[in-house]
Amino acid sequence: MKSPFRNLNQLQRDLGDIAIEVTKTKFIHFAVPDGWQPALNAFRCGNRFIICVELAGIEKSAVEVSAESRRLLIRGVRASPEPSCDEGPALHVLALEIDHGSFERILDLPAEIEPEQVTAEHRNGLLWIKLPLRAQG
Repeated sequence: MKSPFRNLNQLQRDLGDIAIEVTKTKFIHFAVPDGWQPALNAFRCGNRFIICVELAGIEKSAVEVSAESRRLLIRGVRASPEPSCDEGPALHVLALEIDHGSFERILDLPAEIEPEQVTAEHRNGLLWIKLPLRAQG
């Protein structure tokens, strides 16, 4: 007598084979070509804006900060974080959630700043940018 689950068992084996082949794919090809945007927090404190940008894994030299009177531009590149496996390349990818590649973030400011007085400090994976407000008068 022919088992009613025979086709189901074959389908299950076929899906397993497909899953194995998918995990062998180089996922670098799935990266977003237009880049990504880092998260940021923006504050107004007294006579300046303070911006905090999350840039974990990015060297200070890989980041460009440019300021205009009412706009801030942050751009750069983050390399894809990959393990160094002594046994060869990773066999299976379980998750790929860390953005990498080129990034750009533009922030329009609600008041004029002094672009030539902008300062930035990179510490603990965060970029802190201080934007002094233009004096009114």
